[in-house]
Amino acid sequence: MSTGLSVHIGLNQVDPAAYEGWSGELGACEQDAVDMAGIADAAGFDVTDPLLSPAATAETVTATLEAAAGRLAEGDILFLTYSGHGGQVPDLNHDETGDRLDETWVLHDRQLVDDELFELFGKFAKGVRIWLLSDSCHSGTVARRLPELLSAQELDRRFSTADPAEVGRRIRVMPQSVQSAVYRRDRDAYDRIQNTRTAKDLAKIDASVLQISGCQDNQTSADGIVNGLFTATLLEVWRGGAFAGSYRGLHREIVKRMPPDQTPHLFQVGAANSAFARQRPFTI
Repeated sequence: MSTGLSVHIGLNQVDPAAYEGWSGELGACEQDAVDMAGIADAAGFDVTDPLLSPAATAETVTATLEAAAGRLAEGDILFLTYSGHGGQVPDLNHDETGDRLDETWVLHDRQLVDDELFELFGKFAKGVRIWLLSDSCHSGTVARRLPELLSAQELDRRFSTADPAEVGRRIRVMPQSVQSAVYRRDRDAYDRIQNTRTAKDLAKIDASVLQISGCQDNQTSADGIVNGLFTATLLEVWRGGAFAGSYRGLHREIVKRMPPDQTPHLFQVGAANSAFARQRPFTI
């Protein structure tokens, strides 16, 4: 019988000392993690205690995923969710062919670079399925320009405020000024992370990874009062388990309900497994 493990990460704030005085306050990320853990528990997954705000350090997230890799074998599944700010650092090992930027999860004490995440996925055995939901932004420059692109009326409609400064607290992205300052200060550490990993190394993933992200790489993800917009929409589509479609069908239904400037993205990496995306979500 297959085993299902789930890991859920949610940050409503980060350590200001790690981010040049920026605390990254959000309202709904911890609840996103708790709600995803609840769904996983109802589906029969072995659920780890959600890693919330101060508990969501790079060391703890890494150790938790390494422990999961040690437990899961062919046919098993990991359900992994992240809810929080997204960031970017310059791509040094040329594994990003588009914007030449590596995306990051903004954890409590530092950013976790996507290269690190894929290296962790490489520790999982062949035949393991990994389903990843990431409700975060993947672009700092778009976040900085958002108030310039939208009218006061549109800002008020979308975020219940026409104040651009308040909008900055409603989207899940590290401000460009903070991103730049943190990278300048910690450049040696972030460069070393990438310089020890190559694009060839990142391709060595024997597990099958299926990700639905909250938006495209050049978009931002909205926070909310109870849940983030992407997570809230997923819960609406899932309807407490009444949804009977596949992962692809879940993605399609979520996209139908999302605004045009936040389009969830589905993609697969690692070992080919065409049947994975056709399975019912949360199936162990």
